[in-house]
Amino acid sequence: MIRRFAFVLTATVLVACGAENGSSNPESNGSAMTKPVAAPEAEKRPLEITQHGATRIDNYAWMKDPEWQQVLRDPATLDADIRAHLEAEGAYYKDQTAALEALRKTLFEEMRGRIKEDDASPPAPDGPYAYYRKFREGGQYPVFVRTPRDGGEETVLYDGDKEEGDSPFFDIAAVNHSPNHALVAYGVDRLGSEYFTIGVRNVETGEDLPDLIESTDGDAVWAADSKSFFYVERDDNQRPKRVKRHILGTPAAEDRLVYEEPDDGFFLGLGKSQSGRYIFIWSGNQVTSETRFIPAAVPEMAPTLIAPREEDVLYYVDHHGEDFLIRTNADDAVDFKIVRAPVAAPGRENWTDLVAHEAGTYISNFVPYQNYFVRSERKDAKPRIVVSGYDGTEHEIDFDAAAFSLGLSSGYEFDTRTVRVAFESPA
Repeated sequence: MIRRFAFVLTATVLVACGAENGSSNPESNGSAMTKPVAAPEAEKRPLEITQHGATRIDNYAWMKDPEWQQVLRDPATLDADIRAHLEAEGAYYKDQTAALEALRKTLFEEMRGRIKEDDASPPAPDGPYAYYRKFREGGQYPVFVRTPRDGGEETVLYDGDKEEGDSPFFDIAAVNHSPNHALVAYGVDRLGSEYFTIGVRNVETGEDLPDLIESTDGDAVWAADSKSFFYVERDDNQRPKRVKRHILGTPAAEDRLVYEEPDDGFFLGLGKSQSGRYIFIWSGNQVTSETRFIPAAVPEMAPTLIAPREEDVLYYVDHHGEDFLIRTNADDAVDFKIVRAPVAAPGRENWTDLVAHEAGTYISNFVPYQNYFVRSERKDAKPRIVVSGYDGTEHEIDFDAAAFSLGLSSGYEFDTRTVRVAFESPA
């Protein structure tokens, strides 16, 4: 088990440390006399541990770097003994699987041949532009672009293939354009630590602003004036712990703390209402949640709690007109319902049903638009999409198929008569 465990660490740590790739296959290095690599044996360093009145011996506790939090941020600080063992495991693996290199290439090329490499997402309109991402043939990462709304020349917002550079690891969390369409905020991890750095780029010039925000989840939610954005900061234990606001042109060290989650068992998330008027701070776990809101036009305002957390009560908020619309399992609505709550007084005592709970019909998502709201649900184990008016009228979108899956994409716009639905069936 130690060898298997160490190999997993090789995949996650050594890639970030910049371990060299290679092979001990005699056919690949031109030497038929290459000496086989010996199987490494992890050294036993007995450590006596007493917990809950029981004592045990851990021979391999030394393989957890006591400064693992620092290693996440700077892999070069990994303990030398741990690194040496991981590198030995890596070399042993390459030696033992060298004969499979040709098969790996064959399988890779076969799978690659079944993929449309130069694929692209459908353009999503937002004001004067349409935004989408695409892949180029032979590329590894998405290219984020936009065009004029009705078509025209592409403007590249962020090119993952070019931005990767010589990073040993590269992951893009998100690329979010500002409400005035002049800027994009992008979140990138170059270490494999899942600490993302948010940068900001001028769309017209392609130049990066000096603003860099470290230790985030990579997602930026813009205020209405495009002069600041909110983000989630991760703590030293990788927990999404704090929501902060960054004002462009100011040092990240001066970013204001907006909300800090006191419960280590809860996770934080950020979002914006479909209307664009409110920024939501979601906090919760698998069974309990609560949400706070900030007017996007008044980003300096302190967040307001909609309803305090109650054990086993989940709720998810959006906005329409003078009301928040909330999907919730409150009041024993085990399959969820949708309620209204006045923005001015959104507490539980003021929640009224918009779509009542129906046992056996699970409401999985909903999107409010200016004149309609759309929900996805599952009834009799079959997915469906229902379009409703705020006057109570509704109709189901018909899909002439016996078995299929559905996805609901909200898009960027609020005042629209178009909703995007993803349909997939065995046919």
